[in-house]
Amino acid sequence: MTISSAAYVAAIQEAIDRVGTKQGELVAGAADLLTATLQAGGVIQAFGCGHSEALAMELAGRAGGLVPTSKIALRDIVLYGGEPTSALTDPELERTPSVAHRLYELAPVQPGDAFVIASNSGVNGAIVEMAQLVKQRGHALIAITSLTHSAGVPSRHPSGLKLTDLADVVLDNGAPYGDATLSYEGGSVGAVSSITAALLAQQLVAEVVARLLALGVTPPVYLSDNVPGGREHNHALEARYAGRIRRGA
Repeated sequence: MTISSAAYVAAIQEAIDRVGTKQGELVAGAADLLTATLQAGGVIQAFGCGHSEALAMELAGRAGGLVPTSKIALRDIVLYGGEPTSALTDPELERTPSVAHRLYELAPVQPGDAFVIASNSGVNGAIVEMAQLVKQRGHALIAITSLTHSAGVPSRHPSGLKLTDLADVVLDNGAPYGDATLSYEGGSVGAVSSITAALLAQQLVAEVVARLLALGVTPPVYLSDNVPGGREHNHALEARYAGRIRRGA
């Protein structure tokens, strides 16, 4: 296989076309759950570890996105939980189930909130434990993961479960086993999961906004802080959810 920027663009285009057009019913079902959450006064809680944290950043707090969204991240145990910064250097942190309970307790979660959890593998302890906890607490749960990669590796959670086993709706990010798309002798390059997860996140936002508009509801959507009046617009909307949405560092 040729390794080049053009080859990567071709691989990305194929993945985008496949991920973005082959899951219409699943995206619609996920959007229905999220719309119902917002209509009932709930907030969308987004969580991911490692590079999957990019999904949480894509959903929570960016221009064109929904205001009633909150980001949960591993660093919350330091920012809000008083743990030493050295805790974040532990390479086993995202594989430790107990950290999920600490993160949930620290987050501004209310019973009517829904969760979107991203993990390319969907097997690490913190991710699976958070998904289990979310369902035990009665929240709607949407998973964004690689079905191919997840199927090819064992769970690292004591229960043997994976993220795909727990979610109400599972969206496939289309990434291959190992995430990278361009192979050569001895390795591969060109990961895709962050790009396709961002695509799915924006599809969800678009579908939720479409549903709110159809209901005659003005969607609570961010403007860019870097356009005239954007910051004032955003602060006014955020005030409606004071103490319930978190962006973090």
